[in-house]
Amino acid sequence: MRREQSQSPCLTDAEPDIISFLPGHVIDHILSLLPIREAVRTSVLASKWRYKWATLPNLVFDNQCVSVTSEDHLVIKKKLLRVIDHVLLLHSGSINKFKLSHRDLIAVTDIDRWILHVCRRSVKELVLEVWKGQRYLIHSCIFSCQSLNHLELFNCWLKPPSTFKGFRNLKSLDLQHVTLTQDVFENLISRCPLLERLTLMNFDGFSHLNISAPKLQFFDIGGKFDDISFENTFQLAVVSIGLYVSFENNERLLGGASNLLKFFVHLPCVKRLEVQSYFLKYLTIGFVPEKLPRPCIDLTYLSIRMNFYDVKEISGALCLLRSSPNLQELEILTRSEEPNVLLAQPYCWEDFYLNFPVMQLRHVRIDGVSDFKAELDFISFLLLYSPVLERMTVKPINLELGLMKELMKELMRFKRASARAELIFLES
Repeated sequence: MRREQSQSPCLTDAEPDIISFLPGHVIDHILSLLPIREAVRTSVLASKWRYKWATLPNLVFDNQCVSVTSEDHLVIKKKLLRVIDHVLLLHSGSINKFKLSHRDLIAVTDIDRWILHVCRRSVKELVLEVWKGQRYLIHSCIFSCQSLNHLELFNCWLKPPSTFKGFRNLKSLDLQHVTLTQDVFENLISRCPLLERLTLMNFDGFSHLNISAPKLQFFDIGGKFDDISFENTFQLAVVSIGLYVSFENNERLLGGASNLLKFFVHLPCVKRLEVQSYFLKYLTIGFVPEKLPRPCIDLTYLSIRMNFYDVKEISGALCLLRSSPNLQELEILTRSEEPNVLLAQPYCWEDFYLNFPVMQLRHVRIDGVSDFKAELDFISFLLLYSPVLERMTVKPINLELGLMKELMKELMRFKRASARAELIFLES
C-alpha cells in the first residue's frame, strides 16, 4: 500500500502579495507622504507601482530629493538637475503644485526651463525659493499662467511684460525678499480680483504700499516703507504689519493728518490685528484721537509693540483699546528706546480713567516689562478696567533677581476688577 506524502501548507499556498493588492487611493496617499526621490524608487516594488509616481500631483524638489553624502556640492547639484529633469520628462498626470527650494546655486537657465514646463502644464501652486545668488528674474511665462491660485516667491525679481493683465484665479500671494517697482506692485495687487491672502516681507524697489483688493482677508507685511493705505479692502480680517525702521514724527509735512484715522477707514471687519516693530510710531503721526469714528466691533485679538517712553504711542494704544469694545485677547510687547522728550510730563492716568469704558479682556500678556512707572501704570489700568479678566501674564526683561521679586510684589498688590483674574509672573 503506497503511503501518501503529506505536504506542508507553506509549500503549496503562496503568500499573498500585499503590496501589489493595495487599493490605488492608498498607494497615492503613501506616495504623497514620500520625498520625490523615494517616490520614484517605489517603481521597483511591483508592476502596479511602476508608473504610479508619474501621476503625483504635487512635485516638491528640496534638500530631501537627493541623497546627502560626503560628496561635494557640484555632485549634489548634478544629481538634483537629473532628478528634476527625469521627473518632469516622465510625469504624465496633472501638476497641482510645483515647489523648488534647494540650498545650492542653480543656474537661471535650468530654473527657466522647469518653470516654462510646469506653466505649460497649467500648474496651480508655484513655490520658488532661490536661496543663493542674485535675485532670480522671474520668467515671463509665469505672468501668462492663469491657472495659478497660489504663488510664493523668495529672492526673486518681478518684471512682468507690458501685456500682463493680472492673475484672474490667484487667491494667495507670498513675496519675500523680492524686488519690484511701485507700478508693478500696485498693478499686481489690483489685477488679482480673487486675492484673499497677501504676504510681503523684506522687499525693495518701492516704498508706498497702496493695497486695493476687494476679496482680501489676510495681510501680513514686514519691511521698510514710507506709507501704507488701503482701498476697497472691506473683507480684510487678519492684519499683521511690522515697520522695520524708526523715524521721527514729522507732523508739519503731513499737515497734522491722522494716520490712525486713515489706516482704519477701510478696515471695518478686522478681527485680528498685530502692530509690530515701529508701526505704532507710524500710526501716531499726526492727530491721535481718543477713539476711532467707527469702532472695531469684530476685533477680538490685538498685539502691539510699543515704547512706553513715548506719550503719543501710549495715546495710540489707548485709542485702539477704547475703539475695540469686544476685544478679548491683548498682547503688549515693549520696545526699549531712549527716553523721549514727549514724556517730560507724566501721563495723567487719573483724568484718563474718568471716561474710559469697561473692557471685555479675558487674556492679557505683557512682555518686556522693565519696572518703568508708565508700564506699571498701564498694567494697573488694565486690571482695573477688565472685570471679566481670567489671566494676565507678565514677563520682565533684564532685571536682577532682587528687582524681579520687588516687581512681583508690587504687581500682586494692584487692585483687580475681576475676582477670577490670575496674575502669572514669568522670569526673564
